[in-house]
Amino acid sequence: MVERLKFENFTTFEADSEQAAHEICSSTPCDAAIVGSDISLDSLDVPKIVIGQEPNIETALAAVRHGAIDYLSTPIDMNRLLWRLRSIDDMGDEELMRIRPVQRNASRRTNCATQPIIGRSSAIEHVRRMIQRVAPSDARVLVLGENGTGKELVARWLHLKSHRAAAPFVEVNCAAIPSELIESELFGHEKGSFTSAVKQRKGKFELANGGTLFMDEIGDMSLAAQAKVLRALQENKITRVGGDKDIPVDVRVVAATNKDIRHEIAAGHFREDLYHRLSVIEIDVPPLRERQDDISLLVDHFITEICTRHEIDVKHIDNDAVDLLSHCQWTGNIRELHNVVERLIILSDDRITADAVRLYCHA
Repeated sequence: MVERLKFENFTTFEADSEQAAHEICSSTPCDAAIVGSDISLDSLDVPKIVIGQEPNIETALAAVRHGAIDYLSTPIDMNRLLWRLRSIDDMGDEELMRIRPVQRNASRRTNCATQPIIGRSSAIEHVRRMIQRVAPSDARVLVLGENGTGKELVARWLHLKSHRAAAPFVEVNCAAIPSELIESELFGHEKGSFTSAVKQRKGKFELANGGTLFMDEIGDMSLAAQAKVLRALQENKITRVGGDKDIPVDVRVVAATNKDIRHEIAAGHFREDLYHRLSVIEIDVPPLRERQDDISLLVDHFITEICTRHEIDVKHIDNDAVDLLSHCQWTGNIRELHNVVERLIILSDDRITADAVRLYCHA
């Protein structure tokens, strides 16, 4: 689980006791804690997700009554866990104060914090030029590319360079949300519209009003949800699940997928009319194997960023070690390179050698 969370760009801390967990949460701004069902929920002042050994409704209800935001049984459904973690930032202030009354606002992430786009290759320069040209408009953008290439980073820069930069940047991973919840997640729901709808909830479209909605992995959305997204784009209004009132929304949609959308259309899995609505502009993000000249710059950037985060001296990497990294295939692209560099920093001494790369790099 920890490796998957790191792969999804979550910063994680591990604690082997309740006391250690309390010390981490007290000294480091954390957005959530994933805990066992035997841990006292009152001792951690963060939103908590409880992991139990078996699907037990009484235990789940007890966990929620004592402040947990979700209860998952083993084996863990990682898609649901990721969706739940990413939904924490969309909770209302009242709900957050109930779950975490102390200093919650101080630890909230900025509206659209992002990293620079690193590289000097012609492929990445083309992406930068496209962002510069397209961002000031309200044109919808479809970002294409393999997993781990940085599609979300492109979406964030499109937002930051637009006239909507001061408004919300809201993201939703269409692949991580269970199909039965996707409509509620996007459009919100009214109280009592289904069994667990205990109060009214705004969806992503409403939360992004005036700003940018980034719909990641759009190719994994069900056809039923696609039809409702198409209506929202055509009419600039949405209807909450269980409601009958049209709610106007002013949202710029940036979508992304790692799938061949034209193939999905031909197979009947994706609506062609929605594709044309989303792809006013297409930006192709190149895989790392097509920008090998950028790897040394990326490695230097990641070393500085990771060492700073771990509060250790910046480590030196030998040239032959960089050369080895530059000739790996990187099927996981930038995300995989980042994880490998972090592994090398943690497991190496004062400098990162070619031998360390051979030993610890499986790319």
